[in-house]
Amino acid sequence: MALPVSFEQFAKDPLKAIMFLVVCAVSYLYVDNKMNLNSQNEKCDKNVQEVYKKVDVLEERLRKSDSTLARAGAKLEMLAEIKGLK
Repeated sequence: MALPVSFEQFAKDPLKAIMFLVVCAVSYLYVDNKMNLNSQNEKCDKNVQEVYKKVDVLEERLRKSDSTLARAGAKLEMLAEIKGLK
């Protein structure tokens, strides 16, 4: 693989050659960062979906426990009324 900058060009103007290499390195880091960000977003999306599923299950359990508590409270009130009548 031939380099885009020959040694003669580098020797004539090393600042331009170094700047070219810096631009290449920054470009690589930018692309690498974008790929990592996309990967992290996909993982976070999966985690959010799992959390939503867990929240749905817990909401259903909370509704059931609320209705059970309300029913037990009603029974307790009825028993208290019955005991009060006797």
